Amino acid sequence: MRLTTKGRFAVTAMIDLALHHAAGPVTLSAISERQKISLSYLEQLFGKLRRKSLVESVRGPGGGYRVARALGEISVAQIIQAVDEPIDATQCGGLENCQDDHRCMTHELWSNLNKRIQDYLREVTLAKLVDDHLISKQQANVVHDQRIKRDKVSVAA
Repeated sequence: MRLTTKGRFAVTAMIDLALHHAAGPVTLSAISERQKISLSYLEQLFGKLRRKSLVESVRGPGGGYRVARALGEISVAQIIQAVDEPIDATQCGGLENCQDDHRCMTHELWSNLNKRIQDYLREVTLAKLVDDHLISKQQANVVHDQRIKRDKVSVAA
């Protein structure tokens, strides 16, 4: 089981969009530049996100995309599912035909793992990811400022 770049990039792009949406619609080229994701790839992902009503497109000058719902109403699971990203630890895709058209001995283990992963991804909202990012960025700024002060003290001594 693994999450491919499709799911990772979709979540990353949605966080970026959420971080910058207060200033108005966000262009995919701006997200592409900030996140180093191919513009054509983002266009594909945002087409799928739009069809699942997670984002809205705004046409015309100053157009772009905006988040279609409150950030607390969008889960990571919804984002990943919107871009057709399966998260499945079973070899059979849940069909129970993993071993010679029969259920394998570890099927229940992997099915339970799938359920826990899905439950977790449903709990994590875009609002939480944005908050976590802002807190992390704030902490990094504090550490940076402390280093600058320490370096100035070292130079002065």
